[in-house]
Amino acid sequence: MDNLRRQRTFIWQDPLVSVRDSHNLSGLEHLKKIMEGELPASPILSLMNGRLVEVSMGRVVLEAEPAEYHYNPVGSVHGGFAATLLDSAMASAVYSQLPVGVGSTTLEIKINYTRPLTATTGPIHCEGTVIHVGTTIATAEGRITDHNGKLYAHGTTTCLLLRR
Repeated sequence: MDNLRRQRTFIWQDPLVSVRDSHNLSGLEHLKKIMEGELPASPILSLMNGRLVEVSMGRVVLEAEPAEYHYNPVGSVHGGFAATLLDSAMASAVYSQLPVGVGSTTLEIKINYTRPLTATTGPIHCEGTVIHVGTTIATAEGRITDHNGKLYAHGTTTCLLLRR
């Protein structure tokens, strides 16, 4: 079985640097600094072959590429890959609208899978957009598509807003 063995090296930057600097920035400012490489990205994005490619008020786009090491036992990418990307994009879209001193955490997430992702799918885009931001909770929606616009998954989230 050793000839079937594969290996991957995972490298990331200290995420607490970004967390520490976030306390003096709005969500949008913080996300832009991450996208521009001025602050470290979340290690989970590196693990997922993902990166932040677009940020604006109420909208975030992540790009990722499914790989063999994301597979489940039935030969397609594990659903947690799409769920993690959607959670990241939707929560970041909410965060992009938050002022200095306010963060958020996911309270609830709903994912609909429309077709399987595989290592041959190629790069995918995960777009998160805000539906509503209140004083205590916010909601957002997200979609995962390929470069042709084919839908692979979509979801919604509810986030709790946290005053620091």
